[in-house]
Amino acid sequence: MVLKTKNLTKTYDMEVFTDDGLYFGNIEEVMITSTKVYGWRVKATKNSYLTKVLGGAKGVIVPHNLVKAVGDVFIISRNAIPSYEEQESQQKEDLMEA
Repeated sequence: MVLKTKNLTKTYDMEVFTDDGLYFGNIEEVMITSTKVYGWRVKATKNSYLTKVLGGAKGVIVPHNLVKAVGDVFIISRNAIPSYEEQESQQKEDLMEA
């Protein structure tokens, strides 16, 4: 078995996709504890799913355990996605009750 490594500086501005194929954003920063990678700050970019979900927010932090693969792009688990549909339907329900 061959261990593949990647220089962390080469991950900056890499595109991030979900395992469903949605364009999520771009890597902005890596978060490191004393011995390992803790998470990744993903910035919301134009035409990304994050921009649609977050509106004015700049991005999210994705825990490293939700990263499925790193190569030419990042692949993350769909569990890292903020729930857009649930928020939208909850807002509609709240409006109906008011």
